[in-house]
Amino acid sequence: GGRPVRRPGGARPMPPAPLRLGSPRPRLRLVGLALTLVLLVFVVRLLQVQAVDAGAYTARAEQNRYVVHTVAAERGEITDRNGVALAVSEDAYDITADPTMFGAGQLKITDGPERAAALLAPILGQDQATLVKKLRPANKNSRYTRLAARQTPQVWKQIKDLKTALANKSGTDHTTVNVLAGVFADPSSQRVYPNGDLAAGILGWVNADGKGGGGIEQQLDKQLTGKDGKVRYAQAGGREVPTVGSTETPAVPGADVELTIDRDIQWAAQSAITEQVAKSKADRGYVIVQDTRTGQILAMANSPGFDPNDLSKADGDAMGNAALQDAYEPGSTAKVMSMAAVLERNVATPLTHVVVPNRLHRGDRLFQDDIDHRTWYLTLNGVLAKSSNIGTILATGELARSQPEANKVLYSFLRKFGIGGFTGLGFPGETPGILAPPQKWSTSQQYTIPFGQGFSINAMQAASVYSTIANGGVRVEPTLVRGTKGADGRFAPAPQPKKTRVVSEKTAKTLARMLESVVDDEQGTGIKARIPGYRVAGKTGTANRVDPATGRYRGYTSSFAGFAPADNPRITVYCAIQNATSGSYFGGQICGPVYKQVMEFALKTLQVPPTGARPASLPVEYKP
Repeated sequence: GGRPVRRPGGARPMPPAPLRLGSPRPRLRLVGLALTLVLLVFVVRLLQVQAVDAGAYTARAEQNRYVVHTVAAERGEITDRNGVALAVSEDAYDITADPTMFGAGQLKITDGPERAAALLAPILGQDQATLVKKLRPANKNSRYTRLAARQTPQVWKQIKDLKTALANKSGTDHTTVNVLAGVFADPSSQRVYPNGDLAAGILGWVNADGKGGGGIEQQLDKQLTGKDGKVRYAQAGGREVPTVGSTETPAVPGADVELTIDRDIQWAAQSAITEQVAKSKADRGYVIVQDTRTGQILAMANSPGFDPNDLSKADGDAMGNAALQDAYEPGSTAKVMSMAAVLERNVATPLTHVVVPNRLHRGDRLFQDDIDHRTWYLTLNGVLAKSSNIGTILATGELARSQPEANKVLYSFLRKFGIGGFTGLGFPGETPGILAPPQKWSTSQQYTIPFGQGFSINAMQAASVYSTIANGGVRVEPTLVRGTKGADGRFAPAPQPKKTRVVSEKTAKTLARMLESVVDDEQGTGIKARIPGYRVAGKTGTANRVDPATGRYRGYTSSFAGFAPADNPRITVYCAIQNATSGSYFGGQICGPVYKQVMEFALKTLQVPPTGARPASLPVEYKP
């Protein structure tokens, strides 16, 4: 056999060696170790979160998730004696924000406060820069700021609708950012005065912080305010999470306050004094109407006044209650206290003869009456009816053997009538007036104080003097509040006012008859206060006025005080006008008509009938 033929290309190739795979165990061990380490890290972190630091993380989650808002208590109403609303609260909202929700970490933008402020400024009517400062406070951890207080429900609805629209759009358009997610609203209330400026001096107002800023609103702020509540709920993205639930501490509403004033009589008094102040071009004026039997104030009107619904337009000088805060020399209306002392001490009777010269020299002064006259031959009743300063000086000089002793006697009666002390109302800003002790009376004061100059009072004190005489000589502390009604609906009457016997009933009735002569007799100074069908007791006053700006006498205080029916008194009315500069400045001429107008209205409103008896008609003069 032949040798096999060698093929071109060399030797026959060897078959490839089989592929030998490495052992998988080292790799598995490595992967298992890595996974074990990762799981171990997660387990350790989980133990840290759920066990070691669980409390801290829970608190942080609660802080970020839950929102706590104050639920403002509804402020109590203020009504008149018949339940007519004078001050009420309507629904409102405090617009608030959480500044931490406007940062770059939350919104993923750097100008969140600016964008939010641009949307809110026109709705809230605020400056955009001011809102930016509130949304980006210096304290980076602050979670609460109030953007606007006591906004109407319509304002909050605008913000809420805009906020919802942004939230919905941001859910589908990732370029839209809900910059209002951190804006919220706390339920609140807004104080409203339905009658505008009526009784504003009594009611006062509520300031931006929801606190009483004057008047009854300030005096009884604690009772009116109530107790705020709280609501706590979960939120996400600025919206409440309804499935988580919420907790609420309900607010306790404030008590309702019922005043003694009658809205209709208050309106009549305020209209009358406003008209006369404008006509006389006076600085101001006040009218007080009081129930002579109970001491309850039926009206206390001031002019000029203010509208507590819009304090931005109010004159600061008119925002108080001038009837209680002004101290002034009363003039001749104070002579009734001098006459009370003379009668009570049995120094004289209404028929006692008093020779009144044209001039009277006493101390370092020469005294005269408001008109130049020949020698008058008057009864004591005539001294009051014609309002003679000289006659009053002569009569009170008989109170004791010496002038210093007479001063002490007169001072004691002035104090009993409430002069030089607070009225008992406890009203904010009330003045007690000025009455120096008798040992400090100057030479002239010894003789001017008997006819109403040299000491000062407020209008309420003046009205109370006449109510004391009308009430048979018993002074009843004036009251403005009849009672309060709490959240339980129970009415709690105000404490009974203090009563003090000032003069005897006999003296009071005699004074009432003498005061009738001021109005009824043709020689009296108060004939413009006559009311057809009624017996009227009253007294005029025209006093030199101390200008508060200079401390010097300038102008006059014109006044009229009285009660009706004179023989069965029910109502006292006091009117005073400061610094009338147009027309007459005599009290009988400009305050007498106001007295008549207000008294007529009050008598009709309270349905007080005439007594039908004839006037006393005591003589004014005698023939020497």
